Amino acid sequence: MTHPARPPLRVGLIGHAFMGAAHSHAWRTAPRFFDLPLDPQLTVLAGRDAARVTEAADRLGWSSTETDWQRLLERDDVDLVDICTPGDTHAEMAIAALAAGKHVLCEKPLANTVAEAEAMAAAAERAAASGVRAMVGFTYRRVPAVAFAARLVADGRLGEIRHVRAQYLQDWIADPAAPMSWRLQREKAGSGALGDIGAHIVDLTQFITGQRITGVSAVLETFVRKRPLPASSGKLGGVGGEGMGEVTVDDAAVFLGRFTGGALATFEATRFALGRKNAIRIEVNGSAGSLAFDFEDMNVLHFYDGSEPAATAGFRRIVVTEPEHPYVGAWWPAGHGLGYEHGFTHQIVDLVTALAAGEQPTPSFADGLQVQRVLDAVERSAAARSTWTDIPT
Repeated sequence: MTHPARPPLRVGLIGHAFMGAAHSHAWRTAPRFFDLPLDPQLTVLAGRDAARVTEAADRLGWSSTETDWQRLLERDDVDLVDICTPGDTHAEMAIAALAAGKHVLCEKPLANTVAEAEAMAAAAERAAASGVRAMVGFTYRRVPAVAFAARLVADGRLGEIRHVRAQYLQDWIADPAAPMSWRLQREKAGSGALGDIGAHIVDLTQFITGQRITGVSAVLETFVRKRPLPASSGKLGGVGGEGMGEVTVDDAAVFLGRFTGGALATFEATRFALGRKNAIRIEVNGSAGSLAFDFEDMNVLHFYDGSEPAATAGFRRIVVTEPEHPYVGAWWPAGHGLGYEHGFTHQIVDLVTALAAGEQPTPSFADGLQVQRVLDAVERSAAARSTWTDIPT
């Protein structure tokens, strides 16, 4: 669907697996429910295998394909490059795209190392001088209940923030027989549960509180150190043949933290929490109130107003589906909940709106770099068994 009165935003997407499909859905959906200032056009999809990328383009709604991502950057009919590939490719692709004058949306975590993230942030800063923008995809910020929580904190409803508790709990590799994947290889993924899901709760807590983490004390653990190689492929990211492959990332991360305002924090990220499929749990306690969120009940925010009389005080269950709540007015009547995919759509709405206004979309590559520095500090603290590791600013 095109809107002749609106300037086009021609998109090239690299990668068409899980994240590629989620981003494709968002690019298709956003202009159908939101009044966007630009008209997103699904111009080209890039993937390494010609047959697979052609099938994906047909299924996901892309007009053309490329099997070389560098060829995508050379095309004059691409304004924005959306990167949905493993972390080891992010820096090369994003820096090249920005140098080619393309806006960039890059999936999280921004990179696999602080050095790569620093190079990406520097490239984004250079590109911004010419009006070319870059954003990192922390989509859980766009869950309406999370955005509403950040609004309550910004409005002072919690007072001085004192405690932050954050968990991201999954169980998808709890079975030792679960096969190897690129997410379990350090050279591809950078880290395990820490970077894959821990990055989300680092970003979410900083977004909700409006503060940054200044230091950590951490422990990492790998519970299953060898896994069967996938029988279907015979090799995986350089690991070939039958038999077992070595897991080179963490399975779980637990760490303490402190925020710029002095609040104490606890973080837990694991892919070994049996029965927990995608439980993102955030609780913030302040001097005037508290809030709590669980993604497995994603349309609800629990809020405690400390000014209420003790006789009637208690956590209030707020169903975040009213038109006054962030993003919700474009969707369904009150009480009709949203799902996982809507966060990606809201990400596109915010990105397109910022680009049309000539503004920096958030979170920026600089924000992504800051999260990368937290992840790096967690790894350094765990490796050194140190009591405290400061995070450079």
